Amino acid sequence: MSYLQGIVKYEPGQTHSPTLTLAPLHLPCYNTSINLNNKPLSQPFNNPRFNTPRTNINYHIRAPELRLIDEKGNNIGVVSNSEAQKMAQAVGLDLIEISPNANPPVAKIQDYGKFQYDENKKQKASKATAKVVEVKNIQIKVGTGDNDLALKAKKASEWLEEGNQVKVELFLSGRSKFILNDAFLNDRIQKYLNLISVDYRVSVPIKRGPKGPTVVIERKK
Repeated sequence: MSYLQGIVKYEPGQTHSPTLTLAPLHLPCYNTSINLNNKPLSQPFNNPRFNTPRTNINYHIRAPELRLIDEKGNNIGVVSNSEAQKMAQAVGLDLIEISPNANPPVAKIQDYGKFQYDENKKQKASKATAKVVEVKNIQIKVGTGDNDLALKAKKASEWLEEGNQVKVELFLSGRSKFILNDAFLNDRIQKYLNLISVDYRVSVPIKRGPKGPTVVIERKK
């Protein structure tokens, strides 16, 4: 960027007013763009909402050949991209790339709005059928009475029926952590497991924890 600067010259023995000369002044040009994230300004904004995979349709499909499925669900076979585009236009529908990673990619002739509706419906159905498996905790002690063991076994059976896993912990306090041997403790846990009314299998075998031995069980499938 250039500006004009004034230069005043004095000559020795000069009796008249000094001479004022205008000369260009060159200043460095700075980028005044504000970049709060300390990243290159050309980098795309990193928002996961806009980074989701996009389904290519019509002329956004770049593969030279496609394995085509027509609007009636018939497998047409491998055709050129241009031919597939013409077939979609002929029936007034969209050409949708449904399997971009296949070789060649698979495309389908369908209304894009209907395709999006069907995909959203599939996602909602899969979320509805997906069940989150929880790990429920049951704590027993060496001195827990038979009635209490039966009640805890009934609760564990209900959790197993619901599809949850159950973690059984034999709590040891004080010196009992050191004076009771593993064989005795395992027998105590097995006595509790025998009270459970649901068929189960051991998913995590008995092992020592910080508070005592534990075992994880789940319903047999």
